[in-house]
Amino acid sequence: MANTTSAKKAARQAVRRAEVNKNRKSRVRTHVRKVEEAIASGDAAAAQAALKAAQPELMRAAQKGVFHKRTASNKVSRLAARVKNVG
Repeated sequence: MANTTSAKKAARQAVRRAEVNKNRKSRVRTHVRKVEEAIASGDAAAAQAALKAAQPELMRAAQKGVFHKRTASNKVSRLAARVKNVG
């Protein structure tokens, strides 16, 4: 356990940040799942709309340090390629 005041504060901040990051990751997964479901259903318009909503969520997560920038870019790129081939 942390002994110094600053270490205790750092531990509290780490817990808070972990919670925020967990929520961000969950939001990204939800948006990506919606894109996947739209692709699976074969609805091109819904897939395009879902991708449009998922892209900023992925990039925001990358900007906040939840995912690496390239990881988010790769996810967006691969989803976009799959959406393009729907229908």
